[in-house]
Amino acid sequence: MRVVLQRVSEASVTVDGDVIGEIQQGYLILLGVEERDSSSDLEWLVKKISQLRIFGDEEGKMNRSLLEIEGSALVVSQFTLHANTKKGNRPSFIRAARPEIAQTLYQEFCQRLGVLLNGRIATGRFGADMKVTLVNDGPVTITMDSQNRE
Repeated sequence: MRVVLQRVSEASVTVDGDVIGEIQQGYLILLGVEERDSSSDLEWLVKKISQLRIFGDEEGKMNRSLLEIEGSALVVSQFTLHANTKKGNRPSFIRAARPEIAQTLYQEFCQRLGVLLNGRIATGRFGADMKVTLVNDGPVTITMDSQNRE
C-alpha cells in the first residue's frame, strides 16, 4: 500500500457537486492499493499513520501524533499512486490492485483507522470521480509504502 499523507487544517471531498466527506485538523490520506498488498501491509500503515509525530507541541516542534491531538482523517482511494512512468508517455497502472481487491482493503483500512481515531474519519467514494480540496498545513506532505517498510 502506498500513501501520500498531507497534514491539513481542513480537507473535503466532493462527488457530483455534493460534499461527501470533510474534516478539520488532521490528515488527508491518498491511498493506493497494489496487487501484492495484504492485511499485514494495512496493519502496519494504520499503526504508523496514527502514531506519526508531525503535529506541533507547545514549543512548535513536530512531536505530536494524530491520536494525541485528537485529529481526523480523510481517506481517498487513489490507484494512480501506483503509476509506472518508465516507458512512453502514458502511465501504466499494471501494479495497482484490481478494483474488487483494492476496494476491500480500502474499506478495511478506513474501518481500522476509524476505530483508532474514535470515528474521526471521513472517506471519499471508491471509484468515483472526486474533487478534493485541502489546506495543507506547513506544508507537510509525507509518502509511505508498506512494501518498503524495512
